[in-house]
Amino acid sequence: MDRFHLAVAEQLKTMDRLLFLQSEIERCQKVERQLSEIQEAANMLRELKKDISQLKEDLRDIQLVFENQTEEAIKSYHFQESN
Repeated sequence: MDRFHLAVAEQLKTMDRLLFLQSEIERCQKVERQLSEIQEAANMLRELKKDISQLKEDLRDIQLVFENQTEEAIKSYHFQESN
């Protein structure tokens, strides 16, 4: 094979490698974007779970207040009826 054909063959190999590396970079960048989106969703989920936990705690507190108010209303009703 003459020198020209060898040079062209080497250039084609280099081009194949270049195209392969470009496609690998694009593939990896796509996976990176997907993982970032998943990580963002996971962060949102953690925050949501924290909010739900706080709301449940607030609900329990309000239920206790309501129960105490109900008991107090019943006691005052009975007191008023006995007088």
